[in-house]
Amino acid sequence: MLSEFSLIDRFFARRATAPSPRHQDEAATPLGIGDDCALIAPPAGHQLAISTDMLVEGRHFFADVDPNALGHKALAVNLSDLAAMGAAPHAFTLALALPRADEAWLEAFSDGLFALAERYDCALVGGDTTSGPLNICITVFGDVPHGAALRRDAARPGDDIYVSGTLGDARAGLGAIRGEWRVPRGAGWQRALERPEPRVALGLALRGVAHAALDISDGLAGDLMHILKRSGVRAIVDADAVPCSDAVRALPDAARRQCTLAGGDDYELCFTAPAASRDALANIAMRVQVPLTRIGTIESSGAPGIAWRDASGALLSLTLQGFDHFHAD
Repeated sequence: MLSEFSLIDRFFARRATAPSPRHQDEAATPLGIGDDCALIAPPAGHQLAISTDMLVEGRHFFADVDPNALGHKALAVNLSDLAAMGAAPHAFTLALALPRADEAWLEAFSDGLFALAERYDCALVGGDTTSGPLNICITVFGDVPHGAALRRDAARPGDDIYVSGTLGDARAGLGAIRGEWRVPRGAGWQRALERPEPRVALGLALRGVAHAALDISDGLAGDLMHILKRSGVRAIVDADAVPCSDAVRALPDAARRQCTLAGGDDYELCFTAPAASRDALANIAMRVQVPLTRIGTIESSGAPGIAWRDASGALLSLTLQGFDHFHAD
């Protein structure tokens, strides 16, 4: 039977990603697994960007989820936070509560985790394991040049509002599992729900171009409001311009808008940028191969809020809010 330390050694410590040439700088190289603490410093002229996310069985994922996909998603949602700040991934820690030490499950989980870590040059530098209900907590560390971080409080009147990729597939898939509506087989919702793609390259490219940014984890309506409240501005959004897949577009209007505007689990970026940056953003979209869609504008300062309109410009009466862990069904 695996002990705590043999489990760590077999599935995590021996597979921890080695620092790449980008991290060989003496100031940036982490002291990782094997000591009581990891030691991390950003490159000269950079700040550390730090984020933590917790995934709990029954709340964030189903008990029968593919453990390889779960390993991917556990790190992806954290990398998405770095992307939203324009930060480059550097290192992460993993705290893992397990109901039992299942070797096959751990092998698949760690495979999914490290496949993504290696893609983004992100080293595992520490963590903890314990016995208990399945719970995964990752803290990720990135670096960003001083003054270059994308923040939520920087939206300005006259800015365009953009989103990356498409929204709604994860929520559409969850609705299909719950029997709320039918979604065609092979529509891509399972990949969206289980294997989100963090927009790291896009976040880096937006530095110096975008004003405010965040990742869409709890739904566009709720997450955009974070930017509006922090920036003290209002927004006009064309609900019909919000990009979605063909499968989501085929849903009834009410279900489509629920998925795209308030669904959550998208892990795309929402950001604001001046109108003068439209050509630059078109070039960025081509370079990083991620579609960018302009969905609205920032209005003059005022009580934060969103005016939703349809494609004709008519005002929509929509009651939407983001996902709330303490008021979720």
